[in-house]
Amino acid sequence: QLQLVESGGGLVQPGGSLRLSCAASGATLDNYAIGWFRQAPGKEREGVSCISSSGSRTNTADSVKGRFTISRDNAKNTVYLQMNSLKPEDTAVYYCAAEWNCSGYVTSWGQGTQVTVSS
Repeated sequence: QLQLVESGGGLVQPGGSLRLSCAASGATLDNYAIGWFRQAPGKEREGVSCISSSGSRTNTADSVKGRFTISRDNAKNTVYLQMNSLKPEDTAVYYCAAEWNCSGYVTSWGQGTQVTVSS
């Protein structure tokens, strides 16, 4: 059974960068499209970005387009989210998930990693 573990979160100043990692175990990651989601306090969880199983197709939310980049290394069974030019409104718990065909239908969630953007 696919298990996902996020890492790389932390505290960063506005304008800074972080790279989140989503490491998979229990299954071969290249069979899955993987999405990144986030949930800020008092808000609903929202999709941030998704990458197809092969990596040939990505989609990204307008709120982070041009600042966040999703990528994957199937040989390392890992998906990444590079986050640049971070803003305080990016503060949230970030989750990776197996997301069927990047459709929003999630079959497996990671436990989440906290990202805090503050001076």
